[in-house]
Amino acid sequence: MGTILGAAALTLLMLPANAHAAAVACGGGVSTGRVAVNGCISAQRGSVGEFPTREITAYVKARNTGTKGTNVSYEAFFRVVDGGHWEKVGSGRAYVGAGESIGPVEVGSTTRVCGPVRVEIRVHARADGAAWSGWSPAATKQCQS
Repeated sequence: MGTILGAAALTLLMLPANAHAAAVACGGGVSTGRVAVNGCISAQRGSVGEFPTREITAYVKARNTGTKGTNVSYEAFFRVVDGGHWEKVGSGRAYVGAGESIGPVEVGSTTRVCGPVRVEIRVHARADGAAWSGWSPAATKQCQS
């Protein structure tokens, strides 16, 4: 898995939101039919009482290279890299027009008490009439500044 993550070119994007918007890192692309998909992740600071936390959010980007629009279903899963199990954080569906892109669209999130570990999300998608894509992973150090 480390090789896949290391090979994935991560792109940083800023979400157009308030002053607390987090940087979003996107992993390598996969495809379903004529739709290219990227899984993306952010980790925003927070706290619960005295304990620092991170809001880990999974996003999906999708680009339709075809000549017809299609509906795309997607799911995102989360885990702590050092031995954690995959946990579903969300799913959704969107229409992607011919030659158009969507995203990053939030798929789901989870709040975790800060720890010195890397966290990972993985996203896959399915265009109408196509099979589920492979997994597009993205990772970040949970408590980076």
